[in-house]
Amino acid sequence: MGDNPERLRSEASFPHLCGVAPIPAWSGKTNPHRLHRGGDRRANQALHTAAVVRHRYRDTAREYANRRTSEGKSMPEIIRCQKRYLAREVFSALRADYQGLTT
Repeated sequence: MGDNPERLRSEASFPHLCGVAPIPAWSGKTNPHRLHRGGDRRANQALHTAAVVRHRYRDTAREYANRRTSEGKSMPEIIRCQKRYLAREVFSALRADYQGLTT
């Protein structure tokens, strides 16, 4: 969040800042998404590492990946979705910590 946490006005602004906001990348009949290439690359790398570690060690993440694989999603798409989910969790935790510091 840096030195100016007020700039993150919504939950959607944090994934955009980290570079994990989904962007439509369709052409023709498919409707895939890709990640926003801008943003803080170190934050994106941290979310990627957390998503891979979760996939390896948490049963819920493996079940999610298996379910999405059976739906026809590829592993990069699954990791993209998990990174977005992690960004929501991290934003909630950061916002709660910041509010605890300012009150």
